[in-house]
Amino acid sequence: MKNSPTRVVARTARKVPVVGKYVKSHQNLKRTALEQKNEITGLREAVDRLEKRNEVWADEVRELRGENQAMHIIWPVKKSDLIAADWRKPTTNKPGKNAKAPFTINWVVPSPGRGSGGHTDIFRTIHYLESKGHTCRVYFYDALESLSFETIKENLKSFPTLKAELFYNAAKMEDCDAIFATNWFTAYPVYNFKGTGKKYYYVQDFEPFFEAVGTYYTLAESTYRFGFRGLTLGRWLTDKLSREYNMTCDYFELGTEQDIYKYTNKKPRKKILFYARPVTPRRGFELGVLALELFHKQHPEYEIHFLGWDTSRYDIPFPYVNHGIMSVEELNELYNECVAGLVISFTNMSLTPLEMLATGCIPIVNNAEHTRAVGYAEKLKYAAPTPTALAEALYEVVTAKDAKAQAASAAEYTQKFQWDASNAKIEQILLDELSASS
Repeated sequence: MKNSPTRVVARTARKVPVVGKYVKSHQNLKRTALEQKNEITGLREAVDRLEKRNEVWADEVRELRGENQAMHIIWPVKKSDLIAADWRKPTTNKPGKNAKAPFTINWVVPSPGRGSGGHTDIFRTIHYLESKGHTCRVYFYDALESLSFETIKENLKSFPTLKAELFYNAAKMEDCDAIFATNWFTAYPVYNFKGTGKKYYYVQDFEPFFEAVGTYYTLAESTYRFGFRGLTLGRWLTDKLSREYNMTCDYFELGTEQDIYKYTNKKPRKKILFYARPVTPRRGFELGVLALELFHKQHPEYEIHFLGWDTSRYDIPFPYVNHGIMSVEELNELYNECVAGLVISFTNMSLTPLEMLATGCIPIVNNAEHTRAVGYAEKLKYAAPTPTALAEALYEVVTAKDAKAQAASAAEYTQKFQWDASNAKIEQILLDELSASS
């Protein structure tokens, strides 16, 4: 075999220059092809490993996002209360037996976040009624259990002081002379309440507007058909609910806390403010920013201040001071530094314009039926809800020749709008109606 013809030929061929070069090149090509094949195999294996790892990563991301979890319908009202409240049938509405002042009053209230404006109004009314000798109980209703009872008690420290006995998601409510629902969530357990107590609805806004048209909108709107006696914050709500839902209503005006909001700075002012609440669509944050952008381009000499929410993550196209959420004492100080402020309300009027007026700061407000239906409308500056109109109105106020006189007049005018007067009206309605029905 050592000298077989094939080997002899191969050795001889290698000695021939052209053939030897070809054989060597052929062997190199085979070696290169094998190496490339091995490399391709390695790459495919690496790609397979990456794809498998990507699938693991994708599963991990889905898990973090909760995409692998079951979807649940969010019910801000207990399903049992929703089902039981068939408003086609009249609700029981029995006043307390032999009701005579002082009364016992149940209040059904959603869980309060710290410093909530709506809760401040509710607790201010309860505080006033307690000061007149009435006994109040507060039943916190939280179908989602968004806050613990301990957190609620801690949050209550930032509100008017209450003597009321407190309950959390109570299975049963005690009999009373009157029972109040305080938002659309709480209207359902009040509707279903079978005990004694005339049923009232403490309405601070048209809450269906807080939702997109759909289930929650309809559930909120239905509460105005429950047959409750309405006590509304401002005339617009009384007019709307009585006209559109045949609901018997009376209204009380917004008030100011005269011991907090005072006109103290009588010097010229070069600051303006904006009630900036991007988390509350009805406060028109986007429209306000656009109006202020126009204003700033024309009049950059005025310093702009935002209050109401931390807006630091927003790309605002002009310089401004971000105050976020402020204490009432801080608000009074800021209001007194500002000549005017922009406050947009697409539903019921915010309390902010009245507080501003009390300090001599003139509010610019979007012109609408609901913003016109306030007792202090003559002291407000109205503008169409367009960027240009709001910007022009703002400039008219800050450059008015009688700006100082307007500020003083506004502050004096607000003296008639006090919370005690509003809450006294609520008490008088209870005195008239509960005593008459006993």
